[in-house]
Amino acid sequence: MTTEPIYILGGAQTDFAKNWSKHNESLYDMFAETVLIGLKEAGLDPADIDVGHVGNFVAELFAGQGQLGGFFGHIDPALQYLPASRHEAACASGSMAILAAMADLESGRYDLACVLGIELMRNVSSSNAAEYLRPAAWADKEWLDTSFVWPCAFNQLTQVYAQKYGINTDHLRAISQKNFANAKRNCNAQTRSWQFGALSFSNDDQANPLVTGSIRKQDCGQLTDGASVVFLAAESRARRYAKEHGLLLQDLPKIKGWGHINAPMQFETKMAISSDKPYVFPHIQRLLEQTLSRAGINNPKDLSGLEVHDCFNITEYMILDHLGLEEPGQIFKAIERSQFDLGGMLPVNASGGLIGLGHPVGATGVRMLFDSAKQVSGLAGDYQIEGADNIMTVNLGGSATTCASFIVGR
Repeated sequence: MTTEPIYILGGAQTDFAKNWSKHNESLYDMFAETVLIGLKEAGLDPADIDVGHVGNFVAELFAGQGQLGGFFGHIDPALQYLPASRHEAACASGSMAILAAMADLESGRYDLACVLGIELMRNVSSSNAAEYLRPAAWADKEWLDTSFVWPCAFNQLTQVYAQKYGINTDHLRAISQKNFANAKRNCNAQTRSWQFGALSFSNDDQANPLVTGSIRKQDCGQLTDGASVVFLAAESRARRYAKEHGLLLQDLPKIKGWGHINAPMQFETKMAISSDKPYVFPHIQRLLEQTLSRAGINNPKDLSGLEVHDCFNITEYMILDHLGLEEPGQIFKAIERSQFDLGGMLPVNASGGLIGLGHPVGATGVRMLFDSAKQVSGLAGDYQIEGADNIMTVNLGGSATTCASFIVGR
């Protein structure tokens, strides 16, 4: 499967600490502001865009709004008749929008795509938000005895690890501490001004309240309002863009590899499939292998870093476990060596990830791609990975149901 590479011309991200409803700003305001700022940052005109793709999970519930592709036509007269579509795959919605845009460009149908991921989530109570996120699981079959589906789901994953390999919660909390620390370097992170004490990552019920099972507050990613946009171009259009901006084509970040795989929706079915296999999620291992292979990278140690889906710290632990850096279930050894810290061998979630930066569900996949492009362009500021040339993203929807991955490099 060979295609011409897809280039990333630029993009933008909102401040994930901003509560848009408290500022009396709507989902459309977030949509329009993000696209317009992205165009300015990339040095593009609205008329340059040939097609739009929007990643969003549940705007109908949080904002009472669907048909999001129609918002493009209100941003600028040049976009009034822009062909556009919306893509949904729970927390992997943004990555599905990216894949659809890539297919458009690879087919030759269009040359330049605007890909926006967006979610408004802080305008309702936490209990309502939790219920609105239930459909990312099998809504009438899984975790029916709780309103807080996802802490229960990933507590169950933690228990699977405990039974299959054994697990030490200190290793999980080291992931959270790392990601919160990285977020303090990121001017767009929701938690950048949060303060932690000596007991914040302990079993103290005041400093680190219990959510459910073994899951405590600091184990969790942050639901937030937010959007991110990237502009993708086929090689001929990227070459023209580079010339117009006094650049060489090789100066532009490009998508070197990609992966996309789905597993059955129900968690118990996934566990039945993997019960006699060395990895908890064999499909995740396959996803990572296909992404690396398409990028021509033989060893994950040759990556400069990763942006992975840490909706809970156990999720990051699981993804790293499937990379093959250690034997199955033994990734704690690399955590103990601090290999995934910002100055380590393979930095993970330099941005702060979902735990530190924040998780506007439909935007996360796009934000990961944008952060990866910034890293390989040397534009990540205080959270820059030194010498970054290949960054891998891993974005999951549901209980690792819809899974997507990209490698961005130059």
